[in-house]
Amino acid sequence: MRYLALATDYDGTLATHGAVPPRALAALQRARDMGRRLILVTGRVWPELQTVFPGYRVFHRIVAENGALLIDPETSEQTLLGATPPERFVERLRELHVDPISIGRVVVATWEPWQHAVLEAIRELGLELQVSFNKGAVMVLPSG
Repeated sequence: MRYLALATDYDGTLATHGAVPPRALAALQRARDMGRRLILVTGRVWPELQTVFPGYRVFHRIVAENGALLIDPETSEQTLLGATPPERFVERLRELHVDPISIGRVVVATWEPWQHAVLEAIRELGLELQVSFNKGAVMVLPSG
């Protein structure tokens, strides 16, 4: 069987302790050179990923923000696959002193134990948002 594409997660799969081993990056480049399509899948927001992983251009596409943003690393073209978070939600999180807050094009994220403040803000504002937990991260996405 011939595989045409390889999709991989970033944190804890490709990256170990926040860094991509040079051997892994070299293996990805070999796969790309052999004609395979490479797709990076991550919950991270795009600016943060660019900062922590300078080798992102080895990928043909990046699915970021838990599937809410599709990126072409070559052109930096971005396709939103969800609604932008309401500004009043982010403002309310700041009023509740949630820190850190990572604000993407679609996802708003923080860390445990801030999930209680996140849920409180969603309830107070009557928003229809989905909360996802992943490796200590608290990620807020549009429903659906």
